[in-house]
Amino acid sequence: MSSPVPDQPSANLSSQETGPDREDATRLRTTGVEEVIPIVEEKAHLEKREVTTGKVRVHTRVDVVQETVRASLEEEIVEVTRVPINREIDHAPEVRTENGVTIIPVVEEVLVVEKRLVLKEELHIRRNVRTEDVEIPVELRKQRAEVEHTRPDEEPS
Repeated sequence: MSSPVPDQPSANLSSQETGPDREDATRLRTTGVEEVIPIVEEKAHLEKREVTTGKVRVHTRVDVVQETVRASLEEEIVEVTRVPINREIDHAPEVRTENGVTIIPVVEEVLVVEKRLVLKEELHIRRNVRTEDVEIPVELRKQRAEVEHTRPDEEPS
């Protein structure tokens, strides 16, 4: 049997022979007819380490800018209309709403020879909504970052 292939280091390599080939090699060695050459495989081992290649210095600054903001403001205006009724009633009417108008009955007792309930007036309340676009100047602060790169051997100031 001959030695392994020249120029191939064997100390740091792991050698592997596969299943059926190993049985055939054993059989062929005993018969002396053929020569067996082992199959060798190399495996690599990798290591990493951190290396500082530079440093950075970061400063933040606040800038003040004037901007105009837009908004829609909604205002509800209430209109009260007094409607005289002056009619005698048996009991006080309930508050009611008709066509978006809230009606609140106002009653008073009038002293006569007998006491009667008189519907004095109704308050008709109508709501109107008005939208107004406005522009208001406001101060907004924005922050920005300044990055300064330095070499690894320099100290940040």
